[in-house]
Amino acid sequence: MRAMTLWTCLSCLMVLAPCWVTSAAHAQQAPAPPPQLRSTIPDLLPPRGATTEVPKAGTPAAPAAAPLPAGQSQLTLTAVLTEDGQRIESGLLWRLFLDKGGPGGRPKFVTESRAPTPSLRLPQGDYVVHAAFGRAHMTRRLSLKAGDTVAERFILNAGGLRLTALVANGEQAAAGTVLFDVFSDERDQFGNRTKILSGARAGVIVRLNSGIYNIVSTYGDANAILRTDVSVEAGKLTEATVAHAVSRATFKLVLRTGGEALADTQWVIATPQGEVVKESVGALPTHVLAPGSYVVNAKSQGRVFRREITLQHNDVVQVEVLVQ
Repeated sequence: MRAMTLWTCLSCLMVLAPCWVTSAAHAQQAPAPPPQLRSTIPDLLPPRGATTEVPKAGTPAAPAAAPLPAGQSQLTLTAVLTEDGQRIESGLLWRLFLDKGGPGGRPKFVTESRAPTPSLRLPQGDYVVHAAFGRAHMTRRLSLKAGDTVAERFILNAGGLRLTALVANGEQAAAGTVLFDVFSDERDQFGNRTKILSGARAGVIVRLNSGIYNIVSTYGDANAILRTDVSVEAGKLTEATVAHAVSRATFKLVLRTGGEALADTQWVIATPQGEVVKESVGALPTHVLAPGSYVVNAKSQGRVFRREITLQHNDVVQVEVLVQ
């Protein structure tokens, strides 16, 4: 019989359908499309290809590790994103503390390392190890005895979040015009969330522990704000897109319609209910505002001049306040 060889090639295809979450916009803001989320396998995992060479027969074995000094122990640390994930090879920060070794029984800092797999020789004792990967982190207490050789594996259950903002006509917001604050889903006794990250920029991957997060997206320097919840999955990258409904207004105080703007004018832009939205000083301040109705107050030389305006989504207008 002729020998037959069967070569089998296996391939996997994972399709992740986009999902939608609802954004809670500012009260005056026109309804905006909900953020679009999709999860993909990101660049969060270390590159594949790391191999371990198996010595050929007859190859001398590696020399045995030197014995530990008296009273010492050896601790090796590794971290993975998920239970069955690859070892994280970069971006880690390890901090080691002696438990109750500081004043008042607080942990005492011992050392830190950015190595992916640090191996530390330590005196026997109780320690606290903190592993951080971006904003994802994990803390563990360890008790080491003299002569111990311990390998600790940290499963961070971490994923990534990349945020994008759209503005008028579905165009992507210019770099630096939109900033994101990330809050935990948990609330304290007063109903407040814990801020995880402030001022994150669009397009940047933020590493987070898996869970639900509240995202606050601010376009400009006033009240063009969106709020929404997103879910981050371990070992995956969640991409969230928020669509801002905004208007852009330039303000000028003039003696007559179409006249020159008066310098050193103090501006207060408020809602009809009196809530201050933005304060500024100048001849021609420009602000990005949520669509809605506003009361504009311009103060010059001790006098205050007032005008009511209504802005629509995608408006780009110049608002003149007349000296009367």
